[in-house]
Amino acid sequence: MNLRNDAVEAKDEVLFEVVNGFGVITLNRPRALNAITHGMVRAMWAQLNVWAQDPAVRAVLIEGAGEKAFCAGGDVRALYESRVNHANEHQAFFIDEYRLDYLIHRYPKPYIALLDGIVMGGGMGVAQGAALRIATDRTRLAMPETGIGLFPDVGASWFLGHLAPTLARYLGLSGVTVNAADALYCGLADVWLEGDAPAQLKAMLRDFDWRTGAAGSPAKRPAGQYTSDSADLLERLRAVILPLGRTWTDAAPLAQVRASLDRHFSAIDVPGIVASLTNDARTPWAAETLALLQQRSPLSLCVTDLQLQKGRRLDLADAFRMELVLGYHAFATGDFVEGVRALLIDKDKQPRWRYATLADVPAAQADAFFVSPWPEDGHPLKALGEH
Repeated sequence: MNLRNDAVEAKDEVLFEVVNGFGVITLNRPRALNAITHGMVRAMWAQLNVWAQDPAVRAVLIEGAGEKAFCAGGDVRALYESRVNHANEHQAFFIDEYRLDYLIHRYPKPYIALLDGIVMGGGMGVAQGAALRIATDRTRLAMPETGIGLFPDVGASWFLGHLAPTLARYLGLSGVTVNAADALYCGLADVWLEGDAPAQLKAMLRDFDWRTGAAGSPAKRPAGQYTSDSADLLERLRAVILPLGRTWTDAAPLAQVRASLDRHFSAIDVPGIVASLTNDARTPWAAETLALLQQRSPLSLCVTDLQLQKGRRLDLADAFRMELVLGYHAFATGDFVEGVRALLIDKDKQPRWRYATLADVPAAQADAFFVSPWPEDGHPLKALGEH
């Protein structure tokens, strides 16, 4: 569902338009499942800062072009090429991406994310900071980074850290893909629009009356006549959007296995989780989850588990700073290059991880990922949260 009808045909990778007071961002790489490039990150950062000061823009909505994806993540191939060619573009990308994601979390106007289709990795980064996260029947959401030798980033230390600990570990370690019902159940979506409700949303946004907070033909009024209070504007939007869908569901698949999930993912560490699942492998859900974990980088699993533990105690800015440190080590000494080679380059799906099993991963190796390569006053994200 595109608010801008010509989005797929446009040449730009990201489109910006103001429609009835909404600043509309359209991620426009449908053939690449709207994967985010560095250029897109820079463009969104610049435009969001402009819109923050523009009284004609009352709120922001971000969506993806095409029928398949909101955003399938960052441009992993470009990051891989930067690393294998000994360039530093990947580091610059993450610095700018995390600044953008932080801006979204702290945006001064209502920011709405329409999560129609695949939402993974970097897509979660530009979605989870939204004041209103809208899922649809096509939503497929995941943080699958451990499968390519990385860790859940783009603020996942913080937004997964605000979920129930067992759910956070399950989602972050396994990288499992969940649907709209599970996204709502976990707390990663605010409303689920079923059936033709997304089309109703499109019509409502085009006709939304900012003065009354109702859908109808918007009247032209003198500048400054609308309220400038962001919280009030958000409540008006919620009042017309939430009734279009569900804000709660008893149909979430994860709800049906929650007792087992809590039992297994409350183990002391990742080897304990694997041992618990192994003992329960006769049940389909435990067997499927065990199979997912066995495909992941053992080093990434250990790092991610520590990350989620630490992230629960950090504020948002510190979470991003920690993730930049983790990313530095993942590219320098971790499994990222091998994971991408196996999945996307050679496509043999047979990664030769640095450590073959969880038992082979030294505790000191995982701990080393949290040691900053920069002095305290030299961290690239030092200024995050200061303004």
